[in-house]
Amino acid sequence: MHIAMWSGPRNLSTAMMYAFAAREDCAVVDEPFYAAFLQASGEVHPMQDAILASQPTDPSAVVANMLSPAPEGKAVFYQKQMSHHMLPEFPTDWIKELANVFLLRHPARVIASYQQKREEPRLEDIGIKQQCELFARVQSLTGLAPVVIDSDDILADPEKGLKALCAAIGLAFDPKMLTWQAGGNAADGVWASHWYASVWSSTGLKPTPIKPLPALPENLEKICQQAMPFYQHLAQYKLVF
Repeated sequence: MHIAMWSGPRNLSTAMMYAFAAREDCAVVDEPFYAAFLQASGEVHPMQDAILASQPTDPSAVVANMLSPAPEGKAVFYQKQMSHHMLPEFPTDWIKELANVFLLRHPARVIASYQQKREEPRLEDIGIKQQCELFARVQSLTGLAPVVIDSDDILADPEKGLKALCAAIGLAFDPKMLTWQAGGNAADGVWASHWYASVWSSTGLKPTPIKPLPALPENLEKICQQAMPFYQHLAQYKLVF
């Protein structure tokens, strides 16, 4: 089974990758289109040169890798995919071959977290608009609405959430998904030292009380309001458990 988890940044996406990496039957890959996105877009991100050197920059080569058998002969190939890395000129027909899941997080939470690492985020940076576009693309290619899950729901009850997710994609739940070793994962991208400090210090997914939405300054609140229609559209489809 090949699983593409489509997310924006700061969406619990790394923790979800760690959860799947904890399964003995699963290989994972971390943001495989990152270098291709940087090369094609001209965007400048932290650790730019290291990222470009670490991955293929040809999106067709990345697609071929994503459709290849899972590394190490594993039965499951989990792909942590960033929706904002999928530029309009990148191929998308291949995604019909995968089990596609869309990982949501309220835009206010995403923006509040993202701006701590990269100032002045734009709507394009947080990936929610691109998630909607990819969601529609999957619907068009398959005739079915793909699975949507909200990170707040996962955090509130990780075991119940992961069980619901696994059931929705036809994968047996493995209790090992709830814990991992602190200190990172061998599959982490080279950018991990800049972005993954909190998940590196974690040892698993534990029930977490959901805090009120953060207050945003006026400039970031505008971005949040731009993002809300996309979030609300996808939230109609999210798993309820």
